[in-house]
Amino acid sequence: MDLVKKHAEKIRFAIVGGANTALDFTLLFIFVSLGINAIVGNYLSTGISFIFSFFVNKSFTFKNKGGKVARQFILFIAVTIIGLWVIQPIIILAMTSLLQPLQWNESVVLFVAKIIATVASLIWNYFFYSRLVFKKAAH
Repeated sequence: MDLVKKHAEKIRFAIVGGANTALDFTLLFIFVSLGINAIVGNYLSTGISFIFSFFVNKSFTFKNKGGKVARQFILFIAVTIIGLWVIQPIIILAMTSLLQPLQWNESVVLFVAKIIATVASLIWNYFFYSRLVFKKAAH
């Protein structure tokens, strides 16, 4: 039980990440089923999920009650975008290059590379969310 207490924040982060991913996928497929273009639906679903993620991470994951919300949201956007649009593409490119000699199916290579890239961006996000975006006030 001490292990759970010690890592409670990380566990909450994983729960929020799973819920956020489920929300994103669910909304995307609802929008598409309503006749909205998949790209437009993806922008809508990720945008809603992004806002959900900010507020749930702030209140539930990091239990951050104070702070300047606008500043936190801007930092949240910056950290998340670097994780998604800088770190992930670099890792995907590197991993696909490293995995090509194995002569696996291209889809399998991309899937493995994307999983590794996602884990890396999650670590990045958690580190900077906890130490910068939702930093605990010094006592």
